Order: sequence, then C-alpha cells, then structure tokens
Amino acid sequence: MTKLGLAINLDRCVGCHTCSNACKLQNNIPMGMLWLRVVTEGADVMDGAVGTYPDLSRRYVPVACQHCENPACQKVCPTGATYKDDLGRVEINYDKCIGCRMCMAACPYEARVFNWQDAERDPDFDYGDARVVRRPKGVAEKCTLCKERTDEGEDPMCVKVCPARARVFGDLDDPTSEIAHLVRDKHAGNLLEEFGTRPQLYYYG
Repeated sequence: MTKLGLAINLDRCVGCHTCSNACKLQNNIPMGMLWLRVVTEGADVMDGAVGTYPDLSRRYVPVACQHCENPACQKVCPTGATYKDDLGRVEINYDKCIGCRMCMAACPYEARVFNWQDAERDPDFDYGDARVVRRPKGVAEKCTLCKERTDEGEDPMCVKVCPARARVFGDLDDPTSEIAHLVRDKHAGNLLEEFGTRPQLYYYG
C-alpha cells in the first residue's frame, strides 16, 4: 500500500506564500481563489502577530486539504464525487460533483473553494500545467497533491518551490522514507486531531 502525504516544518516556514502562488499557477486556479493558504497562528489577519509589544511572536501555518485517512468530506458527498484513490489522496470527480457544497460544510479545515461563476484569470488564458483538468462552474475545488505531477513520480509544486525547504513529500507507509522518519522522529502532529479525520499532512517544529 502507498499513502502519500506531506510533512511541514513550521520552524522553517517564513510565510513567503511561494507555495500558495506556485499552487495557483500549477493548477490554473482562477482569481479570488486559493487551494493553499498560509495563515498566521493566533492572528485574525495575514502576517499578524501574537502578544503585546515588544513581546511579539509570529508563526506561519500552511493549510490545504489534509488528504485525511477518514475524510469527513467523502462521508457526506451524495454522489461519490469525493473519493480516496489508490495512493491515499482525496480527490474530486468533477463530472459527478453537483455543487451541493456538503463537502465544504463537513471539512473542518476549510480546505475547499467553490466555482460560483465562470473562471476569471489574469492574464486571460490557462496558465496552469496542461495536464491539470479545467474545472467547470458550479463545482468544489481543492488541493489534489498535484495529482498530475505525483502520478509521474514528481513532487507537488509546493514542495518543489519552497525556498526554505520546509516541506517533505512521500509515502507515509514506507518506513524507510524521509517523511516517515520525520513523522516518527520529530513527533509530528496533525491539525484538529479531535475531529478524528486522521490527516496525512503532518506538522512539526
């Protein structure tokens, strides 16, 4: 079995948003939408700080689909559009999606966005990887772990471009893989573990 996932070193993340922008370009994501957000822990604004001056701190947390082992989104999807593939990724069959947004309501990570209107792009052409499926209006979208790339043995684009090397991608079920070592040796944890979704994205640092 293969279970693809990510391990993110929060001590290395500098909040540069390179991962978010690269994801947007790779996946041909329209204006006003992101599949990957970099939030500031404990702050209600981007690049905020926690504490009282001069004792301030700032910690960045990249958030996207967690590719859960027990995905809440899949359980509520009435058409089977959301599914787990044989590499452990949570994916969406856009032909089956009816736009009910039940998956968005069920996801505790707010990791999906919705195409309310025809896509607007600036510049006004498809700038993504030609292998990426173009989504129609009226469907949910989210991180696919760069399915088109990882199917070919490549790293997701967010991993490839991270200037701080804060991201590691690999097979969680392979005990010899770098990601398995990190999760084990760094005591990496998940976001919102209390929901029981068992994410395949791990955080440490």
